[in-house]
Amino acid sequence: MNNRRKDPKADLKRTYNVYLQSGLIVALLIMIVAVRVNLYSEPPAPPPVEEQEEVVVEEVIQTKQIETPPPPPRPPVPVEVPNDEIIEDEILDLDAELDLDGPIDLPPPPPPAEEEEEDFFVVVEQMPELKGGLAGLQKKVRYPEMATRAGIEGRVTIQFIVNERGEVENPRVIRGIGGGCDEEALRAVKTAKFTPGMQRGRPVRVQYSLPIVFKLNN
Repeated sequence: MNNRRKDPKADLKRTYNVYLQSGLIVALLIMIVAVRVNLYSEPPAPPPVEEQEEVVVEEVIQTKQIETPPPPPRPPVPVEVPNDEIIEDEILDLDAELDLDGPIDLPPPPPPAEEEEEDFFVVVEQMPELKGGLAGLQKKVRYPEMATRAGIEGRVTIQFIVNERGEVENPRVIRGIGGGCDEEALRAVKTAKFTPGMQRGRPVRVQYSLPIVFKLNN
């Protein structure tokens, strides 16, 4: 039995360290290889994104029109004047021409303005008289068709001048009603005849007025 213990092949302690170191080296190599191996897988690529059309907004610069003033007028071209003529100085003898002691001739004064006097009377000793009377003149009046359709009624007053021959001059409406009645009253008064007004025994021009009545017959 003592011979088996001393057999070097049967001595396990002698080879224990060799196997231990070999196992550690193998384990280290396996860990190094495991660490070096790339176990990370790349993620799937995202779907392509459609490119949107880029809209470019251009800024519009507002232009301002500058009004330029018109050019100034050209100065006149100077004209050369010959200096050949010699202007003689004239000596004025004021004492010989002016006689301060004599009478001064002044233009005649303007004639005095004559005041315009009215060439007619308003009130006279004998007022004009209408020949045929107012009723006869009223019969000459024709009712205007426009006034008839509009139902216009009233009185038109005509003022005029009765001259020295008893005729009507410058008739005018001082109160009217329209509808053609004013014109018809003027027409009728122009046909009137008067006995002229008298002042100090002679015919004169007299201001006079007459009413012309327009009334519809119902």
